[in-house]
Amino acid sequence: MNISDLDLDRGFFQFTLPYRWQFWIGWVIGMIMIIAGIVTNPAISLVGLLFVGLCSPGSLEADLHKVRQAAPKPEDLEKEALEKGFSIDSWWMGRTSYTPTTDPSDWILPAPGPATWNENQYVPHGDGTPLPEHPVNVGTPRPATISTYGIMMLLFVLGLCTGAWYAVENSTPEEDLTFLPYVALGVGALWSIIGYFRYKMQRQMADTPTSLVRSVAVGNPELVGQVRPSKSGVLRVVVDGHPNRIIPNCVNFHWSYEVKIRETTTDSEGKKQTREYWRTIREDSGGLPFILNDGTGGILVKPTTFKRTDMGQYLKRWESNHADSLKKELGMEFAARLFTGGNVVKHRWTVYALRVGNPVYLVGTTKSRPQEDVQNEGLDGTLQNTLLEVVGEDAPGVKATLQRGTELANLGRMRSSFEVMMIPLCLTLGGLVVTLINL
Repeated sequence: MNISDLDLDRGFFQFTLPYRWQFWIGWVIGMIMIIAGIVTNPAISLVGLLFVGLCSPGSLEADLHKVRQAAPKPEDLEKEALEKGFSIDSWWMGRTSYTPTTDPSDWILPAPGPATWNENQYVPHGDGTPLPEHPVNVGTPRPATISTYGIMMLLFVLGLCTGAWYAVENSTPEEDLTFLPYVALGVGALWSIIGYFRYKMQRQMADTPTSLVRSVAVGNPELVGQVRPSKSGVLRVVVDGHPNRIIPNCVNFHWSYEVKIRETTTDSEGKKQTREYWRTIREDSGGLPFILNDGTGGILVKPTTFKRTDMGQYLKRWESNHADSLKKELGMEFAARLFTGGNVVKHRWTVYALRVGNPVYLVGTTKSRPQEDVQNEGLDGTLQNTLLEVVGEDAPGVKATLQRGTELANLGRMRSSFEVMMIPLCLTLGGLVVTLINL
């Protein structure tokens, strides 16, 4: 499939199916629950509707994934990629690692590999035209107003509100189910607040014109390009200090170390209950300035100045039945027993990163660089973009954000304003109506 064959304006309705096996499993289970619930218990169908809705991708996501899979990758860029998939690092110790095989934030169209880059990352790439995936070449996508997700979630909202009303109407005073409408109202209100902020970020991304680096000026531009190394170099991230957990060529990262704790408690009737949960023990983050090159030129970006950073899905995850050493294992077990009364049954390290060669999207503030910095890099100042830097400062009506992925990749995963805002509002209004009826 080619990007030119795609209609990036999906209109009113688009039927979508999962494109990842994990979501296919959830989608099929959801459909089975919907059918089973019709003949047994409607509550089962409600859960099934939720499963199918959450496992259905955005209206553009699956098609863009096909384009991404078919697009050729430069050999030198592919060589830098981490080995994808699941691997058993130590069967005896129960150590495994996993690098996602699909990356919704990766390039959709071919990106230039390091062998074609200029030594000076500030100058235009090749003939100076924008990269193939730049918005001036592909335009701005528009998701369908309603997709499979929207249909399923609307039915879920309708069923939840109807179920809450029916349960209260047919309950006995001893059951006291009058709290159910308040639960629906509370969930709807919280969902609406989250949807509002998502809507604001989507509108900013869709409505803000994308600037070209060669002509960018002081202000608050939207920029899309490729991560290239600056004079500051790159980071070789050693996750939690272990030599077998290394991620090279990073310019921004965040890792966390978590343990799964199993607790067994006894209730007032003497019944034992067991629960498991993950608790974060340590985490770290950092970054270095990098060059964003969009084909027309490069500009210095300082990632650690951005409060809103989205590096997409995790880059790699390691799991183990034991800590890295006997000392750490005993320390974790002692702490779990002392503070939670449980046992540590699993260890997990997860890393997110923005690496050299990755696509990057940002809205930030461009300001003049200190003259001393320009001179220290050996720049003569003849290119306007070498005299500016991008930082994560907000401006009136503009929220600075830094995201891995291009505008096409990020908007391609998003849902319509109707699905993001109106469906949660329907649940809020439905919960309010049911609450007022039962007062």
